[in-house]
Amino acid sequence: MSANAPITQDVLTLPRKLPEGGKINLVGLTRDQMRAVLIEHGTPEKQAKMRVGQIWQWIYQWGKRDFADMTNLAKAYRAQLAEHFEIAIPEVVSKQVSSDGTRKYLVRIAGGHEVEVVYIPEEGRGTLCISSQVGCTLTCSFCHTGTQKLVRNLTAAEIVGQVMMARDDLEEWPVPGEPKDETRLLSNIVLMGMGEPLYNFDNVRDAMKIAMDPEGISLSRRRITLSTSGVVPEIARTAEEIGCLLAVSFHATTDEVRNKLVPINKRWNIEALLNALRDYPRLTNSERITFEYVMLKDVNDSDEDAHRLVELIKGIPAKVNLIPFNEWPGAPYKRSSNNRIHAFANIIYQAGYASPIRTPRGEDILAACGQLKSATERARKSRKQIEAETGLSS
Repeated sequence: MSANAPITQDVLTLPRKLPEGGKINLVGLTRDQMRAVLIEHGTPEKQAKMRVGQIWQWIYQWGKRDFADMTNLAKAYRAQLAEHFEIAIPEVVSKQVSSDGTRKYLVRIAGGHEVEVVYIPEEGRGTLCISSQVGCTLTCSFCHTGTQKLVRNLTAAEIVGQVMMARDDLEEWPVPGEPKDETRLLSNIVLMGMGEPLYNFDNVRDAMKIAMDPEGISLSRRRITLSTSGVVPEIARTAEEIGCLLAVSFHATTDEVRNKLVPINKRWNIEALLNALRDYPRLTNSERITFEYVMLKDVNDSDEDAHRLVELIKGIPAKVNLIPFNEWPGAPYKRSSNNRIHAFANIIYQAGYASPIRTPRGEDILAACGQLKSATERARKSRKQIEAETGLSS
């Protein structure tokens, strides 16, 4: 396979036209796509660019879902829009709030499928963890989401719709005509929910371009982090076509261990992944790559692992996020002890790399890293089943 060949999977992505009522959802369309469908349904070509700008602001800057609210459009034109189009986002099925303030949403998308979205409030910022697929194809053995089979890719509408849904719940849409409050409750996005974003590249790209658009949600590209398990041929495209920050689910320092923890390593091993990261187009000290490393007792948490990790990432502007393992029913691993995690972190730090230890959030509602799984797919696998599948049984 060519290093630049696009990665494709036989995964269904739903079309823009919905079966109920046959209306086209304007959410998730690029500006060019929106212009094309407006012209196709009666907007004069000479007016189309202006109309896109107006509708875009109503949807993404003001959060409006009803064409009747778009008061700078003629009444007859609003009726024409309502006849052919809709403004639809995922439906919230349930919301749970953790004792630490973390919010976990179960949202329903087209086809009756469900995904989970997590909002994490922090001092001076708020991070939304969004999903890119229903389920996941990667079967990482420490991840609860990985025990759910991949169903389909999310559309761009369903991805950016998660951001819009969270802004609804946070009541963060500005009011037309009133001064904008620049304080953001939702200030950051991480593509670390269900699914591998780089296996759904085009829809993720289009959704994040909408989130970054200055005439809409207007989040800086540096406020968006895409996490990949290592889809090597798509890594450079992330910098070139999205421009966001990059995180890598690394989790091991030998191919033998990483093959078990992150099976995509069998296709693109540690050496191939690190070579791609060294060539990452946006790699600078101010835009470091984040290496995510889940701490698993007696699996990847030794001093030797820490020293190997330092050697592996040498020369790459990076930080290492250490993630205490968040246990879930049937998980075949245990969390490393606090003393072991701090000793590991100190070795990384002494080598000159930031090594923050992530504070587990939302554990009481299974909203922590690696715990997401849609409610309709929560059939538990036993510990022995998972160990057998990953080759970790003794």
